[in-house]
Amino acid sequence: MARGRYPLGMVLGKFLPPHAGHLHLIEFARARCERLLVLACSLKSEPIAGQVRAAWLREILGADDGIEVIHVTDENPQYPHEHPDFWAIWRTTVERACPRYPQVIFTSEDYGEPFARVLGMEHVACDIGRERFPVSGSAIRRRPLAHWRFLPKPVRAWFARRVVITGPESTGKSTLAETLARRLDTVWVPEFARGYLDELNARRQAPHFVQYEDIEPIARGQVASEDALARDCNGLLICDTDLHVTSVYSHFYFRRCPPWVDEEAKRRPYARHLFCEIDTPWVADAQRDQGSAEQRKRMRELFVAELERGNRTVSYIRGAWDQRLEQALKAVSALLHEA
Repeated sequence: MARGRYPLGMVLGKFLPPHAGHLHLIEFARARCERLLVLACSLKSEPIAGQVRAAWLREILGADDGIEVIHVTDENPQYPHEHPDFWAIWRTTVERACPRYPQVIFTSEDYGEPFARVLGMEHVACDIGRERFPVSGSAIRRRPLAHWRFLPKPVRAWFARRVVITGPESTGKSTLAETLARRLDTVWVPEFARGYLDELNARRQAPHFVQYEDIEPIARGQVASEDALARDCNGLLICDTDLHVTSVYSHFYFRRCPPWVDEEAKRRPYARHLFCEIDTPWVADAQRDQGSAEQRKRMRELFVAELERGNRTVSYIRGAWDQRLEQALKAVSALLHEA
């Protein structure tokens, strides 16, 4: 070993999901190796796709060009009792996956020593008792918010509980979203369309009413903002609007919507929608045009139908401001208690 370091080492795991204990093991191994291979092993049946987990690792470890993340997709047995050739199968996988054969494997598991003997490598153990980072992937999957401190930012975005404040125009959505986030010590996602259209108005020095060509950039901006801010939340993310809203307005004004927007609206993982009812005064501004009682009722029907099609869990928020805030806090508190 040059200067006491191994030329090439290996860490192997499922990383389902990557957490602080995994990163400690990888940092421990990297400090003892000139180069390090990180084998992210996945099965098709697992709840988080292997390519997603490998991408997370590459992002988290990306600044170090001495580490290579390799996604392994062999459908191997997971425990020795599952197959008589368990160890031989895994040795074949390691030999095939590694561009060069490592001299050492680093683990935090009891299987490390027998596996190293099968592989013909040295074994170096790190925090086998998990005293420094008392967490596991299965514990995180069961109760992600209870183990939030162990999650890297990309993984937090996956597990965040996302609550959407939704409803027709002038129902207090933005005020409620910002107030909820402040009361619950987390971040909120502003409505991207409002800032987008305000910028167009300022640039053109004239009112800009939304056009069909604006739907895609608005939708992409909303998704990008939400996914970026989910990394910084405390486990709860408050969203002022979502793609269901974009879809409703696109179909209402233009009788069409980009198909991917409709599909993404249904796919995105929201824990709860708080629907702001229309029992509030309508306040005009340059981006609102559905102010009559009949128009507001029609828009409410469209929003409710869209959420029903998406099979969303909805809490209806109504009444005076204090009542709305109390109802919203109660709904979110129940959600967090369930989590």
